[in-house]
Amino acid sequence: MKALSETRSALPRSGIREIMDYSANMPDVIHLEVGEPNVNTPLHIREAAFSAMNDGFTHYTPNAGLLSLREAISGHLERQYALRVKADQIVVTAGAVNALAATVLSLVESGEEVLIPDPGWPNYEQIILSQESIPKRYKLSPDAGFVPDMADLEHAVTPNTKAIIINSPGNPTGGVLREENIKELLAFASRHDLYVISDEVYDGIVFEEKHISPLSYDTEGRVISVFGFSKNYAMTGWRVGYAVAPQRIAAIISKVLEPLISCASSVSQKAAETAISSPQDFVREMCGVYKARRDHSYKLLEEAGIKAFKPKGAFYMMIDFSDVETNGENPALALLKESGVAVAPGATFGSTAKQMIRISLATEDSKLFEGVRRICDFARKHKRK
Repeated sequence: MKALSETRSALPRSGIREIMDYSANMPDVIHLEVGEPNVNTPLHIREAAFSAMNDGFTHYTPNAGLLSLREAISGHLERQYALRVKADQIVVTAGAVNALAATVLSLVESGEEVLIPDPGWPNYEQIILSQESIPKRYKLSPDAGFVPDMADLEHAVTPNTKAIIINSPGNPTGGVLREENIKELLAFASRHDLYVISDEVYDGIVFEEKHISPLSYDTEGRVISVFGFSKNYAMTGWRVGYAVAPQRIAAIISKVLEPLISCASSVSQKAAETAISSPQDFVREMCGVYKARRDHSYKLLEEAGIKAFKPKGAFYMMIDFSDVETNGENPALALLKESGVAVAPGATFGSTAKQMIRISLATEDSKLFEGVRRICDFARKHKRK
């Protein structure tokens, strides 16, 4: 038989999924590797889905999504960020990852380069490689709050670079870009004529800072922002996200969805419409919960003398394992085997994080804090001499 696609066969696998698979049949494992809220979707959103089914919303929708949802999103963006966005600039997708993939397909040709953060979500690299484009890493500075290193960006960009992906609040870092960072990045993009793909799926989970969308400062029509419902509303399984783009780009993203998914689930879209139109009490409440978990977890690590990077947003924390000796074994795997704690290996996010691990704060308190205590015990036991 003829060979399968070499490009797709060679895609790197997420180290997070590898830890998930390895730990799947292990007893008494504390799971801190996956970024999924530990609560169910709020009742009023579930009830909206039930009503939608009974009202006949069980059919195809336009590729770009239900107009009522896109109008609700437009209203939300104006209330939240004072953004004036028309419905035809919004494309609803099957999760934010679908929006990211469709956006890259719409902008980038095979062989062109896309700048991605290091450390950064591994799916960025997978999306770009799967489309036979070229991912190029730019460093985020850990001790500066994981903001982009502009000198490294200037070194990474070439005439073949088409776009840059930025992510705030950040996964895995919890970093939050400030106004001056965003203006600097947009100036860089303008200087090199790049599109800016802004991953903003954690926009509702910000602690000390506030979320600022690059859309607010886009005067040239080069920003495409991606949002989702999974993290803010505990709707991971509903698979609804959306891209906000200049109309000419939104039209192509919508067209690209036809051969990919046709459209997002109609029932999920109606649930999302209720989520984004209703009072945002749940989002604010969970943000407070994640902040409290962050503070206590950070305190436990600090008391144990273990360096951690206190996140300003999202629900992850990076922990420095450079002083931990694991005899060459993947630190996350060694921790899992010995202490029964599943964490995300830093190396899956890029070379900057290869001596780190990432924990998810979206885990119930008792399991999270016990997991952090086990991490502290493991790090003390294996501290380099």
